[in-house]
Amino acid sequence: MPNSKRISLAGTERVALHGARVIGPTDPHQLIEVSVVLKHRQPLPSAQHRAQRLSHEEFAATYGANSADVDKIRQFAREYNLQVLERGDETLRRTVTLAGTAANMEKAFGVELNEYEHPEGSYRGRIGSLQVPEEYAACIAGVFGLDDRPVAHPHFRYHTPKGAFGARVSSTSYNPNQVAAFYGFPTGVDVSSQTIALIELGGGYRPADIKNYFQKLGLAAPHVKAVLVDHAHNRPTTPQSADGEVMLDIEVAGAAAPGVGIAVYFAPNTDRGFLDALSTAIHDQLNKPSVISISWGGPESSWTAQSMQNFDQVAQEAALLGITITVAAGDNGSSDGVNDGQNHVDFPASSPNVLACGGTNLIAANGAISQETVWNDGGNGGATGGGFSVVFAKPAYQSAGVTGTFRGVPDVAGDADPETGYNVLVDGQNMVVGGTSAVAPLWAALIVLMNQKIGRRLGFLNPLLYPLNPPDGLRDITQGNNGAFSAGPGWDATTGKGTPMAMQLISALTAATTAAAAAAPPAAGSRKPVTTS
Repeated sequence: MPNSKRISLAGTERVALHGARVIGPTDPHQLIEVSVVLKHRQPLPSAQHRAQRLSHEEFAATYGANSADVDKIRQFAREYNLQVLERGDETLRRTVTLAGTAANMEKAFGVELNEYEHPEGSYRGRIGSLQVPEEYAACIAGVFGLDDRPVAHPHFRYHTPKGAFGARVSSTSYNPNQVAAFYGFPTGVDVSSQTIALIELGGGYRPADIKNYFQKLGLAAPHVKAVLVDHAHNRPTTPQSADGEVMLDIEVAGAAAPGVGIAVYFAPNTDRGFLDALSTAIHDQLNKPSVISISWGGPESSWTAQSMQNFDQVAQEAALLGITITVAAGDNGSSDGVNDGQNHVDFPASSPNVLACGGTNLIAANGAISQETVWNDGGNGGATGGGFSVVFAKPAYQSAGVTGTFRGVPDVAGDADPETGYNVLVDGQNMVVGGTSAVAPLWAALIVLMNQKIGRRLGFLNPLLYPLNPPDGLRDITQGNNGAFSAGPGWDATTGKGTPMAMQLISALTAATTAAAAAAPPAAGSRKPVTTS
């Protein structure tokens, strides 16, 4: 065993969950898998819209992991009796998967692992920082999987008089395709060549529910494929579970963009599972998603610095590859559910490299929107997330119109109030569901429609959206609040730039992307125009 100097990996500090109790040390013979994420070959460029996207081959050659660094981690594994689980995409995803006993993992990463009991479920955890020999630390960006505490919650809410589970269908609820029509989504667009990726950290779907739901709407059911990450499964149980999130995502995306392919990436609800699911989806060259929708998250204060940094870097990779990421902004108002009297925003919505989606209350009459305000039911009824990050600096695209020096959340919004929610079918039960987790797949559906109409992937959308002002395609929401923040003219920390007016937005983005494409030099190795495939 080497005796070289050990150093701490920055940003890996952990404390026990509030309310957790140590049961005892982890069984030293327990088998554990971890993902070791390696550093990029060179720093990623800052967030901006890119008229030309890189291929995965170009990305791997320019920004992927150095093969020498992959070999270093293989050597590290041999020294600590760990097994390398070869996947074949280590340089592309910059991820090496190691497996071994808890005892060997503790030696390799300089930690003590314990089993914890917590009101939300037991977990294997650690406190303090990870430490590795100095000769290996220089190539490691993060290590995930030693601690398997849950990191995120689904951002959906069933409609009931008291905000609990079990309401009957409300007279103010809508089918997702109706909401799409209110926002002017184009119809008759063939998006069968595109795929929306859904990241799910629990729950499952039943094919019979999908068939029955879309049959009732008079729409063709989307082709839905489960992609299993880190030994997760499509495991539906009851409507009270995360099945509600999974079905909401599928039904909103599939009804708002009829004919689109849907790939559901199931992963464990851990920092490793979440990151591996996103990385797998972004670099999936079989399903080739053009948009990724995420309806899970948690307050920034609940994440480690390495988790947020690595997640944000993978989101930057998506931008380079021409993939858009839409993320729910949270359902607990300006506190994001943290009871410390301070304002908080949800992560990964606070990543500067994603499209953060807030929520509204939408009233329609005669097939058109008659009123739209900030979603805030008060108390347990929920409210849209929004505010300012304490981690990420304000990106360049928010330099005008956004106060302060930190990333403002959200960027855009859509109908989310359970009082004006979506009719869904979950495990055989008709329910009304709201939450910002409906807005992320709604915007994902709009983006694939726009990709097809415009003739190229929009990719990282934020720098194109922020210069727009009504009536260029965004309806400014000026009434309501989410607690600490109020709506007003222009961007605000409740509904961002506003809700879509789709046809006007398509016209504005067509002009913007055409100008950007004309001005941009070809991507390295590019020999043909970017397409939506």
